[in-house]
Amino acid sequence: MNRFKIILFLVLSTFSVQAQVANSVSQAEMEKIYQEVKTPFKYGLVMVPEDKDHKMDCPTIFKKGKYWYMTYLIFSGRGYETWLSKSKDLLHWENQGKLLSFGDNGLWDDNQKAGYNALLDIKWGGDYGVNQFDGKYWMSYFGGKEKGYEVEPLSIGMAYAKNHPSIMQEWSRLDKPVLTSADEDVRWWENRNKLFKSTVIEDPKRLTGHRFIMYYNAVGDSLANNKKTRWYERIGMAVSDDMVHWQRFNKNPVVHHPVGITGDAIIQKIDANYVMFYFGAFWQDRKGSFNRFAVSKDLVNWTDWTGDNLIESSEKYDELYAHKSFILKHKGIVYHFYCAVNKQDQRGIAVATSKDLGKSKVNFVSGN
Repeated sequence: MNRFKIILFLVLSTFSVQAQVANSVSQAEMEKIYQEVKTPFKYGLVMVPEDKDHKMDCPTIFKKGKYWYMTYLIFSGRGYETWLSKSKDLLHWENQGKLLSFGDNGLWDDNQKAGYNALLDIKWGGDYGVNQFDGKYWMSYFGGKEKGYEVEPLSIGMAYAKNHPSIMQEWSRLDKPVLTSADEDVRWWENRNKLFKSTVIEDPKRLTGHRFIMYYNAVGDSLANNKKTRWYERIGMAVSDDMVHWQRFNKNPVVHHPVGITGDAIIQKIDANYVMFYFGAFWQDRKGSFNRFAVSKDLVNWTDWTGDNLIESSEKYDELYAHKSFILKHKGIVYHFYCAVNKQDQRGIAVATSKDLGKSKVNFVSGN
């Protein structure tokens, strides 16, 4: 290595170390955030399917006026559709109908449409409204043409509506997916034909150089005991300036763990920190699922929380899985919505809170 290359290497290394220090999150900050967001009181189920053949999943919550709205998924055996529910108090919800429905047109997303509202207000304790871009409201979703439970290939698409998302409507969709496992720039960690949940936020500071950021999880190659395994799911990033054209950001995932699943990120901004709530599965004692968080100052480099889980299985209704967060703060109370699964594989939406609000009387349809 000549003298110039040595000097260049030392300069770049110094900048890299300085950047990591500048973007690091102290243990004291992490502990403060944990104390702020923890929800030790399980209220219970707030949404259950109409029968045992349907399963609820992945809540996303926003507010308009005096009402709260939840988009969520229903798996019916054929695939996923996206639905809407409404509430006055975040505890009692009424179904409104479908937003993204099955199709029979031979399209890439006929049998899978799992949607998540984009451009939500991410300020902790804020108004939790939904913002527009280009005169439209947006929703990212993972879609697929095959029938069944998460049958590959699954890709990420974008849907849009001119009316406010609180209004019942079938959303329009772009003709083609915006991210697939067949893209030329696909990363090593997402090359197994399954791209899953995505969260799209606006970054006014353009910390990545772009206006919009998408966090999404996908299945990709990994090695365990020198054998390839599919049980490796990670969270990565893509960026856009127009909500239509997306490009991957960085070669590696931004949050991941040695085995199992790391997925379903949502973002909240608490003071100067960005907090990513996500779920893990099959890497704590190699069993179960649980909700956790990571923290960032620049939306790119994330410090993982190493303390107690925010949510884990502890009740009959979530004894199999407790995962897939949506967390908000309203009038001094933190609400942690999550997907609760019992041993009969019944799936509903449950909530835990930072204050004791009593117990829900809602139960699964079979009485389990």
